[in-house]
Amino acid sequence: MLCNSGNIICSLRRNLSSSSRLRSSMPAWVIDEYGNNGVLRFTEDATAPSVNSASEVLIQVHAASLNPLDISMRRGYGSNLLKLRRDPVSLGQNGGEFPIILGRDVSGMVLDCGSGVTHFKPGDEVWAAIPPWKQGSLAEMVNLTEYEVSHKPRSLSHREAASIPYVAATALSALVNAGGLCRNNCTNKRVLITGGSGGVGTFSIQLLKAWGAHVTVTCSHNAEGLVRGLGADEVVDYTAGDVATELGLLEKFDVILDNVGGDSEQWALGLLKSWSGAKYVTLVTPFLLNIDSMGLLEGAVHSGLNLHQKAITNMCNGVFYRWGFYAPDGPALDEVSQLVDAGKILPVVEDTFLFSQVPLAFQKVERGHARGKTVVTVAQEEEGTGVTEEEGVTNNKI
Repeated sequence: MLCNSGNIICSLRRNLSSSSRLRSSMPAWVIDEYGNNGVLRFTEDATAPSVNSASEVLIQVHAASLNPLDISMRRGYGSNLLKLRRDPVSLGQNGGEFPIILGRDVSGMVLDCGSGVTHFKPGDEVWAAIPPWKQGSLAEMVNLTEYEVSHKPRSLSHREAASIPYVAATALSALVNAGGLCRNNCTNKRVLITGGSGGVGTFSIQLLKAWGAHVTVTCSHNAEGLVRGLGADEVVDYTAGDVATELGLLEKFDVILDNVGGDSEQWALGLLKSWSGAKYVTLVTPFLLNIDSMGLLEGAVHSGLNLHQKAITNMCNGVFYRWGFYAPDGPALDEVSQLVDAGKILPVVEDTFLFSQVPLAFQKVERGHARGKTVVTVAQEEEGTGVTEEEGVTNNKI
């Protein structure tokens, strides 16, 4: 539901002006059930997090960003497993996970730390990717462990920084953990990224180029300038004809990162170098869908058998088949922060929305065809970033 923008902004300012760490409630966007955009609800009385263990860090949210995962979670994607991860005693119970605060990216300032926290102190500017089973960043505050948090790049505003953590965590998990790539072995490796103009794709292009890889990207014609500007060596327009045939004319690849799924898996595997350790990594897996539809045990077993069968079949053809997953990791973001401050990775922010416009931001992401990230400013942004409350939505396209 859409709320009055002025009332929400006034509420947020009023709450931010008081001592955040002492309050028991805070403004936030929540959902009380799964569904379409209408389930989004603004409240001034969401339960405020606090530091409850030695390793926790309480963060005041300055900016958040939305990802396709937020749309899926709003609809209930992964709810069976995520509910169990939030509360192991809730097995078989319905509705116990609500209200839920969405948002997997955060950039903000440390308000409070547990007694065992050694890397952060109140006042530090930080960023983080939030695990999907934790309350998210579409709120005034969020609580994470020290190991999920990283110092924000000094060269970025909070608005820019909020565009990176989720896509960085996802890309690193896929390319490093599943794809076997790192800065020491990427030189001249040939990597194909399908669906390269979205958040994960635009980050992956820059990371791989910083590591010395040769990067080929599939995207639509109107995104070609964006991905080439980020360093893509070759670009194939998937709307112009038979993308599989055109890619088949190129030299074969060492790694394929598939952000698209669907029938791309059928032709993409044939583009890999055989018997050379080449890997196909897809981020579009049936794991959570199987658990949602079949239940925890049957869904996990079915997914495991499916992955095993595909892995064995493709191993016989001389290539490795892998699933990639979103894996938040604070220390990994430390390395990304260094690349950002060195000018190797740029934020790609397509649109910026105010905190009062969260439903509009969801509508934007739900339309698809992203050219980078959609950011929500939760606290008023610092001067010089080009975002004001009067402007509403702004564009910052590379």
